[in-house]
Amino acid sequence: MLGICMRYVKDYHVACDLMHDGFITVYSKIGDFRSEGSFEGWMRRIFVNTALGYLRKANVLNGSVPVDGLVQLDNHDVTVFERMEAAELRRCIDRLPDGYRVVLNLFAIEGYSHKEIAEMLGINEGTSRSQYARAKIYLQKMLQKAEMM
Repeated sequence: MLGICMRYVKDYHVACDLMHDGFITVYSKIGDFRSEGSFEGWMRRIFVNTALGYLRKANVLNGSVPVDGLVQLDNHDVTVFERMEAAELRRCIDRLPDGYRVVLNLFAIEGYSHKEIAEMLGINEGTSRSQYARAKIYLQKMLQKAEMM
């Protein structure tokens, strides 16, 4: 569960605090688990919601970092992803601005729809889509620079 928390916050100590808070929520709400899905999935959602609650309180999701020259890269640039180690890709994702990173995690990793993300973050669906698209472009630019080095 620490890994889930680390995907949403960059600071290890904050992630540990969120993990602690998540486990407290799990133990206090264990009676609410109805065995309709997997226990791990139910827990995962609690930890994601705990991290999102922290980010909302810290007000990091409202800002957006402009990406100069937003240009969709060609499909041949996708091969950069294929050649990367998972840890390398994780480091690049960690360097994304908070709003981009959160939406990318929720959509691409956790599997939420843009509608669900919008409801969770208190934004409109178009903003979620835009943040995701910008996150991909920002990530592609970082990877392109890393490949040139």
